[in-house]
Amino acid sequence: MLCRKLICAIGMASGAFVMTCSGAEAADRAKYPEWKGAWERWVPAVSVVSPSGLRTPGGQPSFDQTKPWGRGQEAPLTPEYQKVLEDSIADQAAGGQGNNFDRARCMPTGMPHMMTFGPLEFVVTPDTTYILIGTQVRRIFTDGREWPREIEPSYAGYSIGRWIDEDGDGNYDVLEAETRGFKGPRVYDATGLPLHFDNQSIFRERFYIDKADQKVIHDEVTVIDHALTRPWTVDKRYVHSADPHPLWREASCVEGSELIAIGKQMYILRADGLLMPAKKDQPPPDLRYFRTRNAERGTK
Repeated sequence: MLCRKLICAIGMASGAFVMTCSGAEAADRAKYPEWKGAWERWVPAVSVVSPSGLRTPGGQPSFDQTKPWGRGQEAPLTPEYQKVLEDSIADQAAGGQGNNFDRARCMPTGMPHMMTFGPLEFVVTPDTTYILIGTQVRRIFTDGREWPREIEPSYAGYSIGRWIDEDGDGNYDVLEAETRGFKGPRVYDATGLPLHFDNQSIFRERFYIDKADQKVIHDEVTVIDHALTRPWTVDKRYVHSADPHPLWREASCVEGSELIAIGKQMYILRADGLLMPAKKDQPPPDLRYFRTRNAERGTK
């Protein structure tokens, strides 16, 4: 009888311990914000005009959402990388893809271009915050880890962050993150606005909900990059979708694409299945490994 009572007491104590741990874990999780749902790219209601007078109706997708893309971003580029942008714009005007070539052939966009569109989905856990963007994923580790000695380069980079209780109410309201460890090439926008080809970029971000509008989330981004004359900071915004069942974009750009990359040239695939040039005086693909009729005749 005594033994049975002892087992019962141990069982009750164990149950109380489990309940206490579960309660503590739940209380700890409650400190983190609920950023559920779809967060769409904020688009200006009117045309955006740069200080130099460039106007974009409605705002093309850009890094700084308050300014037009390309030259209108007025990025603090070095002269060398300003020329990279100008060459890219000129090539696109002639029908090419310029410095946006890899994006046009459906390579991952990477940072920071991957944060331009949306919708974004934030999945917040104590150890990792995930940002899901179509078929791309960012992981921001908040488990207190140090930077690894070696980082395997990726388009999205490697992110370490921390949660901050900025207003002192006992709940976290700001996520700070730093991202490094890239491969490329990567661009800011579809004009080919470049980052340095050495891929040594560093991005420092602060995510938080707008105090005046709970349906707006800010991503203050500071870019440190060797293609810039100074750090470049912008305040990107995303608006919460009212749709309780948002349409998540799962398709890849390669599906149904009419652009075919061969070497460093981009061609257009016609409806009849044949290639055609994308710009004037474009050279045809290199056919050295194909036997043409003339070549066959020459061998006889």
